[in-house]
Amino acid sequence: MFEPAQLRTFLAVAQTLSFTQAAHRLGLRQSTVSQHVRKLEDAAGRRLFARDTHAVELTEDGEAMLGFARTILEANERAASFFAGTRLRGRLRFGASEDFVLTRMPEVLEGFRRDHPEVDLELTVELSGTLHELLAAGRLDLVLAKRRPEDRQGRLVWRDRLVWVGGERLRLDPRRPVPLVVFPPPAVTRARALEALEGQGRQWRIACTSGSLNGLIAATRAGLGVMAHALGMIPPGLVRIPARAGLPELGGVDFALLYGERAGAARGPAEALAEAILAGGDRLQMP
Repeated sequence: MFEPAQLRTFLAVAQTLSFTQAAHRLGLRQSTVSQHVRKLEDAAGRRLFARDTHAVELTEDGEAMLGFARTILEANERAASFFAGTRLRGRLRFGASEDFVLTRMPEVLEGFRRDHPEVDLELTVELSGTLHELLAAGRLDLVLAKRRPEDRQGRLVWRDRLVWVGGERLRLDPRRPVPLVVFPPPAVTRARALEALEGQGRQWRIACTSGSLNGLIAATRAGLGVMAHALGMIPPGLVRIPARAGLPELGGVDFALLYGERAGAARGPAEALAEAILAGGDRLQMP
């Protein structure tokens, strides 16, 4: 038998790749997180994480456990909701950043709609920066968007790295300005790319601007330039630019859930959707 509490802890560590961040998300002590993972590994009879003093990574058995853990927890939540006899109602205004256009976010939302049919879900897809502004203005109840690693606001879903990506045949000329494919302001990736290039003293030019992720992907595939993108969500047809190209490091990026201060009656539905996203966070990364 796999204990739900241990499976939740396992998912939190797998998504954040950090025992410390998992403890913060779950409101547990780090020693408790370690104990849960150890007991789950004992129950499975396999090592689920390879870890040292610097990094935490999933083993092959850990990758396999992801799907099982998510399925078990979803079934457990549905059973608990059914027998509790309580049904969530109301309107939930949810904002998701453009990054999730090509992921399996629809599966997470479909599961939420199935489990909570009386919640009216309104979805807004925008740039992370715009979603932060809408949340602050009270126009959204829950947001899933990028944040800088030094920002502790919200609940961490997973941690990733920003990298440079481009078309497979793209070749950068070091003597010419770096051609950039970017979202318009206030996009987090745009700001990070410009800061990094200016910090390196590297010249750049805007080759394409689009508010649509599909538009940026099309331009990048066509070889118009390079774009900054989360490593775990690189779209098909694009590849990571190799280090020999000499582009600067872009650093880390967090994907986090943030609640509106004036959520009111939407607080219950917001909590339920947040838990669904946290449980299925690995599905929001590219396969």
